Amino acid sequence: MTTQSGILIKGGKVVDEDFSEMTDVFIEDGVISAVGSDLQVAAGTRVIDATDRLVLPGGIDTHTHMELSFMGTTAVDDFHTGTKVNANDEMHFVKKEIETLVRDKGVNSFKMFMAYKDVFMLRDNELYAVFAQCKEIGAIAQVHAENGDLIAEDAKHMLSLGITGPEGHDMCRPEEVEAEGTQRTITITHAANCLLYVVKPGYLMDLLNAEMIMCIIGTDNCTFSVCQKALGKDDFTKISNGVNGIEDRMSVIWEKGVHSGKMDKNQFVAVTSTNAAKIFNLYPRKRRIARGSDADLVIWDPEATRVISGMRCHGLQVVTISKGKVIYENGQLFTKPGMGRYIPGKPFSEFVYKSINQWEKVGKPYAECREPYTGEIISIAPKRS
Repeated sequence: MTTQSGILIKGGKVVDEDFSEMTDVFIEDGVISAVGSDLQVAAGTRVIDATDRLVLPGGIDTHTHMELSFMGTTAVDDFHTGTKVNANDEMHFVKKEIETLVRDKGVNSFKMFMAYKDVFMLRDNELYAVFAQCKEIGAIAQVHAENGDLIAEDAKHMLSLGITGPEGHDMCRPEEVEAEGTQRTITITHAANCLLYVVKPGYLMDLLNAEMIMCIIGTDNCTFSVCQKALGKDDFTKISNGVNGIEDRMSVIWEKGVHSGKMDKNQFVAVTSTNAAKIFNLYPRKRRIARGSDADLVIWDPEATRVISGMRCHGLQVVTISKGKVIYENGQLFTKPGMGRYIPGKPFSEFVYKSINQWEKVGKPYAECREPYTGEIISIAPKRS
């Protein structure tokens, strides 16, 4: 093929969720123009040598908090873009507001909390109402599943014992509380026939290669500085909760997943990229290495290593391409405010709702047909006051 300009990624192994192939990728005008061998491109086209490396779809972190106002302070990470979506975590999710966000603003997922009593926590009937509304308008329900009432009581108990340090945070959140909250929200979601996205911890890594488990990677990135966290130096309940995760997630998942033998390269692409794009209705425009898809790619060195918090991790990005432009290479970032853009999401992801609609069709309750009762009915005397 002959074109005027662009980027040719040559000599690498393209890895998507469902195939791996030694082939080249040509990028033009921000999208993937061609995938194949011996591509003919115009003079002046930049060629990136990906020999002995993998070409992957860019990752998606499905659970982040940027510029979050929380516990009296604000998370230090921002979007670093000119176009920002400012969402207030404390808004009341009433029916009209949810409909407006989905219809007019391109928001297709909502997060609910079962923790943080008297701040974010929703009761069971409130959860059911939001789940039912999400199902009706085709949105995704995300849930932070715990038991806010029990956590609040345990926190008081820890403080009464003189436990004021950060270890108290973990002590008042035992696994049983998390398990109860998860089971309860599954029950409520089933009653509403709504898709449930439970934001859960990393020990679920063992399930990433299990059949019928749809996993995606979300770090819950929520960063606060040391001086911000020092607000709770004498009371762990006042420590701003959260750590960073976006930067290191791909290497950590590669180390614990692919390098350890728990998943293959295609499953890595699925859990870090493709599954999220499908669930949030961005696929195949996003996170597919095919003609016409957005050119958001990573050139990955599976043998490179780095140390993260004392842990040696295999797998490292060498080049990052966003919207057809190189934004990271040789350890240097080439980003600036305004480069990002907001992508409106569409409701009713086929990937999600085809199974929900089928279940509703076959599992819909119906009344039994029976002969009308024509016999005697007793009388009940009214209660005396």
